[in-house]
Amino acid sequence: MAKKTVKDAYESIFKKSVKASGISVKGLDFNQEVTLEKLINALGTSGFQATHLSRAIEIVKKMRKDKVTIFLGYTSNQVSSGNRDIIRYLVQHKLVDCLVSTAGGIEEDFIKTHAPFFISDFRLDGAKLREKGINRIGNLLAPNERYIWFEKFFQPILQELLDEQLNTGHIFSPSEIIDKMGEKINHEESIYYWAHQNKIPVFSPAFMDGAIGDNCYFFNYNKQKKLFIDQIADHHRLIEKTLDSKETGLIILGAGLVKHTLLNANMYREGAKYTVYMNTSSEYDGSDSGAEPEEAKSWGKIAADANTVKVVGDTTVLFPLVVTVALRHFQKAKK
Repeated sequence: MAKKTVKDAYESIFKKSVKASGISVKGLDFNQEVTLEKLINALGTSGFQATHLSRAIEIVKKMRKDKVTIFLGYTSNQVSSGNRDIIRYLVQHKLVDCLVSTAGGIEEDFIKTHAPFFISDFRLDGAKLREKGINRIGNLLAPNERYIWFEKFFQPILQELLDEQLNTGHIFSPSEIIDKMGEKINHEESIYYWAHQNKIPVFSPAFMDGAIGDNCYFFNYNKQKKLFIDQIADHHRLIEKTLDSKETGLIILGAGLVKHTLLNANMYREGAKYTVYMNTSSEYDGSDSGAEPEEAKSWGKIAADANTVKVVGDTTVLFPLVVTVALRHFQKAKK
């Protein structure tokens, strides 16, 4: 290979480009008055995840405008955090049609009607916290007293379920149990109180994975006649919910089981029309948690022509912005 000349180097550095077009990159001008509307509008032209967040807002707006059935999936940390209050607002005002969460996302809502969690630090000594009976969730603290209260709340409900099972033969599904818990709590700060009031179904495919499962273990221990829970009924009911919908839209906060559960149910209808992911998971280990929407399209979980976006980031920052702009104004318009 011949030695490169200065002319070759010049042509490499100053390589001519074809004419490009598109939306110009432009950020927020702080020399002007900054409003929420201007901030949100600037997201779309800022690039990177700001542009993805802007796209998520537009997709959620389309979900509401097209009146599709909106499925909201969220991991338990959403209810541990202040996002719990946002989810409660959405359910209270019927801005979503179906919920899918993990066990922690169920029990912590009821616990918070009794007493709050506290802001703390990600770097506290875990062993010392354990000595004090204080559990840490990220930089939040959940004293174990909260779970002692939950046992007192939940055990009588389990007894009612067992009594009815023995009297009628009916085996309750997790969604039925969550609905009964929402009825019993009778507290307007609860997500599941409003889900019960507004007849919004709540599915929990990992119903045993938390304090709910702990309580079920102790409840059935040494009982001759045991309580059973029908998980298959909810699997059937969620799939039927997707099939009965004219079109479906998915908003999924976090990843893991709730993400796969919602995507799998929508595979039965050849995919959702709209999908918004918000998580920090990477796609490179092959797990569905971090998979991009295009992977779900290959399975028929998201429709081939669907509007989709994945926003990488912390939902405690992202989701309040989406709700403020894309969902709250629909509720205001009803008034």
